Amino acid sequence: MTRTPAGRLFRTATGHDLVLTRTFRAPATDVWASLTESERTARWFGPWEGDARPGNTIRVQMAYEEQQPWCDVRVEECEAPRRLAVSMVDDHGAWLLGFTLTETDGGTELRFTQHLSSLDGVAEVGAGWEYYLDMLVAARDGTRRPEFDEYHPAMSSYYEALAAGA
Repeated sequence: MTRTPAGRLFRTATGHDLVLTRTFRAPATDVWASLTESERTARWFGPWEGDARPGNTIRVQMAYEEQQPWCDVRVEECEAPRRLAVSMVDDHGAWLLGFTLTETDGGTELRFTQHLSSLDGVAEVGAGWEYYLDMLVAARDGTRRPEFDEYHPAMSSYYEALAAGA
């Protein structure tokens, strides 16, 4: 199956924001549960454990990555059911991620943002988030999970061009 990349880059005072959106036919509270309840995040990203209040660090398993590593993730903001911001540091650098939900006419738009201080590696990062957000869609809809090779390297040229034009 051919996937169409949807990410966009916006310049910020400290770099760029990579923004991707998905729309669901569900209320914001239900989509919020898919982002914040461990049993439901396990279906598309991985389970987590800990006390997920702002300022606390939780442990998240990246269940669909090689070796299924566990990572420490700090909850920066949590305003149910509208806004979640988390951060983490790993071998690939610092990650600052935001999820914003907007409900209108019986549906909910999820706006995912990764704050980037550099555009290095954006081809891999963009394709990876496309994959995970489509995993979320599949988990919610009960449809077939996508395969990662449908995203990378298939989307690399799109994200390379996006970075070159930024």
